[in-house]
Formats: sequence, C-alpha cells, structure tokens
Amino acid sequence: MTGSHSEIQAAGDHFRVTKWTIDPGGSIPIHRHDHPYIVVPLVTAAMDVTDATGQRATTQLRTGESYSRPVGTQHEIGNPNTNQTITFIEIELLG
Repeated sequence: MTGSHSEIQAAGDHFRVTKWTIDPGGSIPIHRHDHPYIVVPLVTAAMDVTDATGQRATTQLRTGESYSRPVGTQHEIGNPNTNQTITFIEIELLG
C-alpha cells in the first residue's frame, strides 16, 4: 500500500523542494534520507513514523511549524487519519 505521491516544486544545485501528499490510510514506504532536510507541514494532523527497527511513534504536525532531520534518517511515514489528507513540503539540502 502506498496512497502517497510527490511533486518536485523546485530544484537547484544545493536544494530540492518536494510537496508530499499522503491520502487517509496511506503511507510513504520505508526510505532513507541521503541529505539533511526540513519539513514544513501544510496541515495540522497526526502522522505515524516507523523507523528501520520497526519502532513506531505518532508525531503531531502543526501547520507552518517546521522541523528538521539529519542525514541517514530511515523511516516509513503513515497517515492514520480516516478522513484527512496529510500534506507537507520537504526541503532537502543537497550540499
């Protein structure tokens, strides 16, 4: 199951900006981040994060409250909501 899609909105030599959408009950399959990145939530919603060891945690997104993660982060992102789509902007710092 995926139920997610992405759209690259801008890219340059040192950055990439991607808009992510996760449908209700959908997920972004497990993946590894090869660059540090910043997330800018476009909604206020709960989001499930499962790391590479299978440990799961629920994160509360708040519209416009950005956060960052380091290189090497590996996880699956899930939308546990039954009636709300999760959207966020991901800004990767390519070097």
